Amino acid sequence: MRLISICPSNTELLAYLDLTSHLVGIDDYSDWPPLDHLPRLGPDLSIRIDEVEALKPDLVLASLSVPGMERNIDELQKRNIPHVVYQPNSLADIHANLLHLGSLTGKEAEAKAVGEKFQAFIRHYKECAKNVEPVRLYWEWWPKPVFTPGGLNWLTEISALAGGSNVYQHVDVASVQTDWDDVYNQQPDHICLAWVGVATDKMKPELLWKRPNWPELEAVRMNRIHLLEESLFCRPSPRLLFGLKKLAAILHPHAFPKNDELDPLR
Repeated sequence: MRLISICPSNTELLAYLDLTSHLVGIDDYSDWPPLDHLPRLGPDLSIRIDEVEALKPDLVLASLSVPGMERNIDELQKRNIPHVVYQPNSLADIHANLLHLGSLTGKEAEAKAVGEKFQAFIRHYKECAKNVEPVRLYWEWWPKPVFTPGGLNWLTEISALAGGSNVYQHVDVASVQTDWDDVYNQQPDHICLAWVGVATDKMKPELLWKRPNWPELEAVRMNRIHLLEESLFCRPSPRLLFGLKKLAAILHPHAFPKNDELDPLR
């Protein structure tokens, strides 16, 4: 099959099914696994559909995981380019997408095997989480305006599995726009910075001390501020479990397995 992925999380799904050799093009932001030999077709919000069409794909993997991706879908539909659209918000959705993609590509057995590992890992961490007192986590996707995951996002699940609770889990949306005062009122125990499109070495956690009242937050006073990779926490793919392993070892090092930097699904 001639496959095209126009979203990083879909490229990662293909990798877990050993289908990257079938890729003939990818979006600009797909960076795992390394596929530098492939044509880049633009940022995931502004894919150059003319170039997609010219590659004559058998299937394009599209996504609605970020607002604005609808434009890509509209163009694929107008041109009758074969495509599938995924819009996962939960770990169960990601598992379902994995199995669906396996059925579309003749990789049912591989998808089932990866899916079983995926579910077993979640069950294991769910058991570990029963042995700790949950700590309150504030996730920051973007600092100004402030965006953070709500209750309908996979990071609320990841938080619970890592022995925490998302301080915005009570808001029944996938993404919450809020402000620094409201975050202060939530009184998080830990602050998890995962700024979309920003590498961890480019983040500036020192700016948190300049926000009104934030120096009084226990998380800031105790420097419980964690710089986390966007690629392991902000993309709805099986790699979220890699992020889960890392986060749990940070929050509760004595209750969860050590982070050995190995992909739990490989």
